[in-house]
Amino acid sequence: MSGHSKWSTIKRKKGLIDAERGKIFQKLAKEIYVAARIGDPDPDNNPNLRMVIEKARGQNMPKDNINKAIEKARGTSNAEEYEEIRYEGYGYGGVAFMVDCLSDNRNRTASFVRSTFTKYGGNLGTDGSVSYMFERKGLIIISNDYDEETVMMTAIEANALDFEVNEDNYVIITNPNDFIKVKETLEKSGITSFLTSEITFIPNIEVDLNEEEILEVFKLVEALEDLDDVQNVYYNLKN
Repeated sequence: MSGHSKWSTIKRKKGLIDAERGKIFQKLAKEIYVAARIGDPDPDNNPNLRMVIEKARGQNMPKDNINKAIEKARGTSNAEEYEEIRYEGYGYGGVAFMVDCLSDNRNRTASFVRSTFTKYGGNLGTDGSVSYMFERKGLIIISNDYDEETVMMTAIEANALDFEVNEDNYVIITNPNDFIKVKETLEKSGITSFLTSEITFIPNIEVDLNEEEILEVFKLVEALEDLDDVQNVYYNLKN
């Protein structure tokens, strides 16, 4: 489960800083706005919007922020138009990257992403050059405050694909279509301490690096995530 190991735990703690959380919420608000803008603003009638809202909830985004983004999308005047763009490439040590962006200026975004890859020893590839190494899955990470067997059996009975026990959390993998069902089943069972809950891309081919090399990879990850147009960064670094 690349990107969700001890290194990711460090990043989550870092994300508790107010400025970082504000940036995360800003990116999520943009994603909610776009999902509501291109579809029905009612999440019950818009599966994509519902998925993004679940992702925002998993990041503890305030309900008011979520509602404001949806209401903004309901407006018809001065609408902001964003284009969904995915870039693929390689970073330090041959680690594969997929970078999802929401942009109102394709040329600007391409320039920023390309220069960031170059600055940190990577390079952009062509469409499809690395995407075959990833699978779209539902990802739920829960604190280990709950009984392991209870969480595992609840997840399995809700049709989860995989259950993994780590030092400080439980990781549940689902099919994208079963993600909401699994999460709601956990919530109904009183399991609510979600560290992460989202539809994401998980690598099926991973690259194993040493600690020093991993730190080099994360320089690129952090630089990409710091770009305003970048929504999500996926990479196939092995735990």
